[in-house]
Amino acid sequence: MTCPFCGQSEDRRGLHRHLVAVHVQAVEVGLDEQKQRMYYRLDCPNCEYVVSQTVRPRSTDEHFLEEYRAEIGLVAFDLLLYHLELAHEAPAPEAVAGIED
Repeated sequence: MTCPFCGQSEDRRGLHRHLVAVHVQAVEVGLDEQKQRMYYRLDCPNCEYVVSQTVRPRSTDEHFLEEYRAEIGLVAFDLLLYHLELAHEAPAPEAVAGIED
């Protein structure tokens, strides 16, 4: 797989580690003042797809977001990787080997 932010190639597990180690700042974390809920958001750099979830409902401790930024990044990037595999990656050669013209 290829990193959508910098083009580095890794297997899925390696890319997951790379994304968290190098690109964790791409995951926006914050507090929705209206809803009084913390959230994370990650935009796919290749299309309009957005990964967005509430973090720890009923909590507004902003220190939580920074303390657990890496763990939040793990979840956000995992969801992004599923999207990248489904929407942007070419199928593996063995997946199409049985298809004949």
